[in-house]
Amino acid sequence: MEFLFLEPVFKEAIWGGIKLREVFGYDIPSETTGECWAVSAHNNGKCRIAGGIFDGKLLSSLWKDKPDFFGFYPGDEFPLLVKIIDAKNDLSIQVHPDDSYAKIHENGSLGKTECWYILDCEPGTEIVIGHHAKDRDEMEFMIRNRQWSEFIRTVPIKKGDFFQINPGCVHAIKGGTLILETQQSSDITYRVYDYDRLSGGKPRQLHVEQSIATIRAPFKDTEVATVTEKLSGAEHTHLITCKYYSVDKYEIEGVFTKEFSRYFTNVSVISGKGCINGIPLEAGQNFIIPAKSGECRFEGTMSVICSNPE
Repeated sequence: MEFLFLEPVFKEAIWGGIKLREVFGYDIPSETTGECWAVSAHNNGKCRIAGGIFDGKLLSSLWKDKPDFFGFYPGDEFPLLVKIIDAKNDLSIQVHPDDSYAKIHENGSLGKTECWYILDCEPGTEIVIGHHAKDRDEMEFMIRNRQWSEFIRTVPIKKGDFFQINPGCVHAIKGGTLILETQQSSDITYRVYDYDRLSGGKPRQLHVEQSIATIRAPFKDTEVATVTEKLSGAEHTHLITCKYYSVDKYEIEGVFTKEFSRYFTNVSVISGKGCINGIPLEAGQNFIIPAKSGECRFEGTMSVICSNPE
């Protein structure tokens, strides 16, 4: 089976910038481009196959027509969504629902568990992870009374950091951050607070009631114990395995061979260049290794982040 290279879908945002063009050479639609949906079959951003025998075909169609490509992974929809996010300015303070809440309240949608790999950030940058309320009553009181400085928890970040964001966790990317996000295939986000910004002359919609219903209190940090090992031709860092996905980073130097998941594997080239089975690769390319592709041979000097469903 041939690899499925994908055309990204771009999303403009009030907080977006131009890093997707500067870093990866993407042909972005504007100076405020916030998101590259790099691997997506979601209705709000469907990637097409670029090149090969399925050129121009939607990934969502291939999911239905060629289940063998994906190892007959169970489910009606492609389960994962990989994004690259350029936050020139702060994103809203937000929270995501879990599967059960989203199914009931969001027309059967999946919930949204996600994780972030920090591709780059400006010195001194922080992100929002969690809150300081001691219980649900205090959480609701602080939100309704707009006690944002007391409520919001921030942590410093640096390039190469990794965070798991479970449903119910208050979170936000702050300006000056470039991340790769791996998540469930869901587009449900509840805004708790948006710094009173205006978009088109009006405040952006908030979701205060949904946020209060879904935020977990007190906050419990998700410990991520990454494990790094030296392999022949690569340094491998296992970032996380959770209910929905497994994510790994490979720093390839020379020749590296590997047989991937029994289902399928999403691959994002985050820096450098080289090739896979003789096919040229460069930073910014995203593709899927289908099930039963056998041993794959990487050559070059590059970093790739791989994800597969659990």
